[in-house]
Amino acid sequence: MAPQVFFISDGTAITAEVFGHAVLSQFPMEFEQVTIPFVETIKKAEAVQRQIDDCFITTGLQPLVFHSIVKPEIREIISNSKGADYDFLNTFVAPLEDQLGIKATPKVHRTHSKENASYESRIDAINYSLDNDDGQTLKHMDKADIILLGVSRCGKTPSSLYLSMQFGIKAANYPFVEDDMDNLKLPEKLKQNKDKLFGLTIDPQRLHEIRQSRMQNSRYSSLRQCRVEVKEVEMMFKKERIPFINTTNHSVEEIATKILYTTGLERHMF
Repeated sequence: MAPQVFFISDGTAITAEVFGHAVLSQFPMEFEQVTIPFVETIKKAEAVQRQIDDCFITTGLQPLVFHSIVKPEIREIISNSKGADYDFLNTFVAPLEDQLGIKATPKVHRTHSKENASYESRIDAINYSLDNDDGQTLKHMDKADIILLGVSRCGKTPSSLYLSMQFGIKAANYPFVEDDMDNLKLPEKLKQNKDKLFGLTIDPQRLHEIRQSRMQNSRYSSLRQCRVEVKEVEMMFKKERIPFINTTNHSVEEIATKILYTTGLERHMF
C-alpha cells in the first residue's frame, strides 16, 4: 500500500505541493496524494484533521502532511493530527525573522492570488503567448520578450505558455514546416527581432514518435521527414547564430529554465 500524502493550505496549496513534490521526488516509491486548498476556517481544519486521522486508523500507516498554513489557529489544528507534520512556511519564517531582525506579517493568499502586484502583468503575458502561438501572426513580434523557433512538435507551445504563466514572460513561437525546407530562411519580421530569437531542436527519433501519436504513418510523421526537418533547422540556427537547445530529454520546466539561464531573461515570481 502506498503511503498517503496530504498537501494542505489556507491558500491555493501550490507552495505545499511544489515543496512536497520536490522532497518526495528524492524517494524511489509511489505516494497516494491528496491536495486540500483553502482550509480557512476552524470547521474546515477540524474536518481535514479527521480525514488525516481516519487515514491513519484505516491504513495503519502514518500519512505525511505537508502544509503551508499562514493562520496559526488553523496550523495548530492540522499539526495536532495523527499525521507526520511538515510545516514548510513556519520552518523558514522564524529563522528569517531572527536573521532579518523584523517580524513577518503573515497574510493568506499573498503568494498566489490576484492581490499579488504582478498579477496583471502575468495575465498580459499569458494572453500574449496564446495570441502569438505557432506563428498565428507576426504583427506583434516587437512586443515579445523571446521568440521560440523550431520544427513542429519540438516543444515550442508548452515552453512558451510555461514561461508566460510561471515567469510573466511574453513568449511568442514560430514553426518551420515541411514547405519551408527547400528554401529555409527567417521571415523578415523575425529578422527584425533577431536578438529575441531562441531555437529548440529535438532528436529525430523522438520527434518521429511524437508525430506518430498524432498522425500515424503520414509523411509528416515519417522518420525520414523528421530527420530532414531537424537537420535543416539546426543548420539555419548555426548559420544565423541563433542560440538553441535540444529538448529531447527535458521536461517543460527544465526547458524553460535552460532558456532563462542561457538568455539571461529576468524571471518574475508570482
